[in-house]
Amino acid sequence: MNYTTAMVQLPLVKEAPRERIRTAEDVWRICEDLRDLAQESFHVLTLNAKNRLIDRHMITTGIADASLVHPREVFQRAIHDGASSIVLAHNHPSGDPAPSAEDIRITKQLVAAGGIVDIKVLDHVIIGRPVAGFGVNSIDPNGHSFVSLREQGICSFA
Repeated sequence: MNYTTAMVQLPLVKEAPRERIRTAEDVWRICEDLRDLAQESFHVLTLNAKNRLIDRHMITTGIADASLVHPREVFQRAIHDGASSIVLAHNHPSGDPAPSAEDIRITKQLVAAGGIVDIKVLDHVIIGRPVAGFGVNSIDPNGHSFVSLREQGICSFA
């Protein structure tokens, strides 16, 4: 008979708990570095079953007012991380976080794709900067400029 021995290694140190994502402000805090970029940058936050951050991935960097995003790249990162859900985030270099028609279209497309691969899209947060003239709706009480498509009821999230 031929026997094989298997070695199993277990970590000696438990990984530190990761930040839980509960609100759009949590997303803003993680992605606030996007606010001053001169180009659009689209990111995905991958989350575990308890909505704890696994990782943040830059999916694409675009031009001053657009960024090309495809579900393949978004969900490739989520599947690789073993994510249960994701949050989308990108910046508007103009400073105005109001969603464009293209922002809404891509969000709906990604929500539908997430349904197919069973990875929920929880929100899409657009990061801006406090700029005079954009109105109080784009700035939260703490002076952070962002829009949550979920909180605004702009898109249906499963």
